[in-house]
Parts: sequence; C-alpha cells; structure tokens
Amino acid sequence: MDDRLYWHWLCSMENLSPVKKTRLLRLYSSPEQLYNIEEKQMAALEFLTDREKKQFSDSRNEEKAFRTTYEQMERQGVRLVTLIDQEYPDRLLHIYGAPCGLYVKGRLPAPREKSAAIVGARGCSSYGREMARQTGRKLAEAGVQVISGMAMGIDGAAQWGALETGTAFAVLGCGVDQCYPVSNFPLYERLEAEGGLLSEFPPGSKPLPWHFPQRNRLISGLADLVAVIEARKKSGSLITAEHALDQGKDVFALPGRVTDPLSEGCHQLIKNGAGLLSAPEDILEILAPQWKKPLKKRKEIENGLVFNEKKVYSCLDYHARSLEELVETTGLTVKETAQALVQLEIRGLVRRAGLSRYTATTD
Repeated sequence: MDDRLYWHWLCSMENLSPVKKTRLLRLYSSPEQLYNIEEKQMAALEFLTDREKKQFSDSRNEEKAFRTTYEQMERQGVRLVTLIDQEYPDRLLHIYGAPCGLYVKGRLPAPREKSAAIVGARGCSSYGREMARQTGRKLAEAGVQVISGMAMGIDGAAQWGALETGTAFAVLGCGVDQCYPVSNFPLYERLEAEGGLLSEFPPGSKPLPWHFPQRNRLISGLADLVAVIEARKKSGSLITAEHALDQGKDVFALPGRVTDPLSEGCHQLIKNGAGLLSAPEDILEILAPQWKKPLKKRKEIENGLVFNEKKVYSCLDYHARSLEELVETTGLTVKETAQALVQLEIRGLVRRAGLSRYTATTD
C-alpha cells in the first residue's frame, strides 16, 4: 500500500484515542510498521484494552474498505495532512492528544498569522449573535484568523463576520465531506473557498455527540486566544475554554445580564480570571498591538480596480508579504504582480515594508 494509505488507516481507527495512537507511533515509528506487527506483538501492548486489540486486528482485514474511502476522499478534494508533513500545524504539535492527521478541504490556518477562536452558545440571543459577528469582522479586518466550529449561533455568526473582511476556518465534529448543521451549507461553501474546513475524523464520519467535546481541543489548539460569547454553566464552549487554559492560552469572555442563563458560563470564566471582553480591541491589544484603525473598506476599493490589481490587493493586509508569496497566491506572473503593485502604490493602497515586501495601507 501507499504510505498515505497507512496513515489513513491509522486515522480511521476512531476506537483508539489520539494519545494511544501517538504512543503506538513512538513504538513502531510509522503506520506501515504498526500495520504489519504480529499478533504476539499486539498482545504485548498492555496499554491497549482487549477490545481495542480486537478492533485493531479486525481493521487490518478491511484494506479494501479504507482504500476505497481514500480514493473517494481524493476525488472530493479532501487531503490528509499527517504528523510528519511539513504542512501540519505547529500549534497542534504542542497540545495533549495531538491528532495523527487532519482531513482538510480548503487550506489550513497560516502558521505565521495570529489566530483567535470565537465560540459560544448555539441557541444564542440576538445580542450575542451581533457581538460575535462584530468581533469576528473586526479581528479578521486586523489580520487575525478566526477559528470556530461552524455550529449554529455564535460560531457561525463569528465566521460570517470574519469572512466579510478576512479569513475564517472551521474545525468540524464530523467528516469534512459533510456539512453539519445542514442549514449552514452556504457558510460551509464560503469557508471551503476562502478559508478552510478541517477534522481529525475521516470522511464519512457522522456528527456523533462525543465527537464535539473531542474536537474542541483542536479549536483552542489552533488559536492563540479563545473568546467565549454567551455560554451556559455547562456547555461545549467552557470545555474549549478549559482546553485553552490547559494549553497556556488567554481566554476572554463577554459579560451579560446577571439574570441571563446564557451569560452564566461567561461570568464564571471572568470570576476565575478570564479577560473581560468589552470590545474586539481588547483582543487586538494582545494579538495585534500594531493595529490602530481598520483597513479601508475593501469592497469599495476593489470595485475601482482592474483585474490584476484586485487579485493582488485582495491578498494584502497588515502582514507584510513578499513578491514571491503574492505571485504564488494570485497565480499571476512576476511581471504582472509587480506592475499591479506599482499601480496600487501610486493609488496609495499599498506601501513597501522592506525589500520586496508589501502591506495594505490604512485610512
């Protein structure tokens, strides 16, 4: 079998926890070696239960099944990023229970860009929804990548807000080939096209209840900071916040009315030392201290640009990007990209930030 098929086989064994999979890889160095161990070697693995050993053995008799799912996955535009791949997020390498692989549609968060997770109640209030959208929009406008779970309510509102001005990513509790909830399909499509969808669960995995608490450690793991906007006393958002604290991340919470059950979780976080989120600027002071004021209204500006200029301008924000990066991202030639940059500089929309590096200007 191809090496990546062995990785797919290992990632597809949902009965084994990420911690146990990592422990197995330490013993056998690669999924291929692990796949080919003898039954007596399997019997000697005392940290596996008898049930896990049986399921492990049974899975090796299903080569045709996981080969078929892998081929289907490739046709659907889903790729598997494994622990040994350079693209694997460095942030996740440092969390407890790092997944052996991530299934991805779209792209992964940029490793050198700041990221913030925005999470909260599914059944949120109109106030919470608007605050989530505003926060997502303002953070993305300042160049911060927004991470969430694409759930109804706060998650989706934050991601829609982020997509108005920048980039957002979703960590799913099912396979990336499925949209859950179905009502969020327009958001699912936008995230795939303009950001990314990722999951540790293989394509075809259903949105089972236990998947969501497990995936929450990845939402916090991919972020530099977690913001909770409306959460009840017992909620998945608080689980995400706990993971963030365990991972050494800052946590912010939006205060609300003391009589509102939707704010009880946030108030508890604030009592326990979380930062009080009164405005997106509270987060930007930590993640983007250089941020002073938002970029010009991009849509208004882009309407007055020709095709090549628009492609180049859409790739620029506060973070300096080299000519080579812009060429790779836009698909334009070096000459076309350079000409577009000259015109954008003349218009005052772009400035140089060092040798052959560029950023968008501010108002």
